[in-house]
Amino acid sequence: MDARSIGVFDSGLGGISVLRDIVELMPCENYIYFGDSAHAPYGTKTREAILERSEQCTNFLLAKDVKAIVIACNTASALALDTIEKEIDLPIIGVVKPGAQMAVETTQNKRVGVIATESTIQSGLYQQLITEADPAITVYGKPCPLFVPLVENGRVHRGDVVIETVVKEYLTPLKAAGVDTLILGCTHYPLLEEVIGDFMGPDVTLIDSGAEAANLASTQFDPNEGTGTTQYFVSDDPQGFDQLAELFLQEKVDVGAELVDISRY
Repeated sequence: MDARSIGVFDSGLGGISVLRDIVELMPCENYIYFGDSAHAPYGTKTREAILERSEQCTNFLLAKDVKAIVIACNTASALALDTIEKEIDLPIIGVVKPGAQMAVETTQNKRVGVIATESTIQSGLYQQLITEADPAITVYGKPCPLFVPLVENGRVHRGDVVIETVVKEYLTPLKAAGVDTLILGCTHYPLLEEVIGDFMGPDVTLIDSGAEAANLASTQFDPNEGTGTTQYFVSDDPQGFDQLAELFLQEKVDVGAELVDISRY
């Protein structure tokens, strides 16, 4: 039995939704979560900046002697995972590949939509992975930059005219394109699943890329015994992180995030 922790990192809060899914599947494991809140969001940054930040997050987790790393950030998964895989000798799981694979397996009409940050869409990785697996599939990408700040301000519920208006604005082209599968390509977006599902309709299947990564992670380890623990670390504003973490964990938890000077890594 390897009792070392599984490391999970994200640009900030969104990766907590992935962590929640992993803990649900593997409750006996220990976890270390790092949110790079000082540099969030990654979705508007250059490839070079995202790679630098991702390597710092990875180095911090390596210093904690983790046994595996989950990159719980679509932008970092799209732009940094391949490089980091070559640099470290540990299992490393991103959220893009599992989400893309599930979309390929799900679509019936060969029309797949992807909503994500600007950087994730511009990377073209979802489009590349899907069409490599099935060249008959047409992929429609749409950046949704207002979703993250709206989620972090709690605008996630049915009947909220603000989020419903923004969802309609962003997703109307994808609905008009006739997609039957829509990838939620940012870890904040599952909190909007009800609102997005209402707009897209019952014939469109929503793919939570973070949940698919959690499913993949759960197949990588022999089950441990006992009760696992989770430690939280952030690069800025631990009090603000603690307050918003409950939104993503969907339960009241004493998070107690610790502040880390990520520039040391």
